[in-house]
Amino acid sequence: MTTALHDRAPGDDPELTGKKQTTSSGIFIYNIGLLLAVLLTAASFWVTNTSLLWGPGVPLGLAVLAIAQMGVHLVFFLHITTGPDNTNNVLALAFGVLIVLLVVAGSLVIMTNLNGNMMPSGDLTDMQMHY
Repeated sequence: MTTALHDRAPGDDPELTGKKQTTSSGIFIYNIGLLLAVLLTAASFWVTNTSLLWGPGVPLGLAVLAIAQMGVHLVFFLHITTGPDNTNNVLALAFGVLIVLLVVAGSLVIMTNLNGNMMPSGDLTDMQMHY
């Protein structure tokens, strides 16, 4: 099955032209991904250590850089695309993200509940001194 040109990930076999992918072109694609990942990592360190950005905006900037980093890894290293032959990969990725979100959200609910129901530490030390 042939896919449209825009549905191919960098490094995929060029099915439209019928040519085999050479090793040097595959290494070139991985090197581009590595360069982008290194640049995004360096940008993250720069964002945390600079005074040029507004202080409360730093976490948002880091979140944007983290999402971009995930995108680079998904496209350049895992070759995830929107093509019809990648449907199972995209569904598996979506299921993994769902499970992680459920675990994180459940943990936050549990910790919030515990925080609301636990006795403050000052009251606990006063109770121990009276006995």
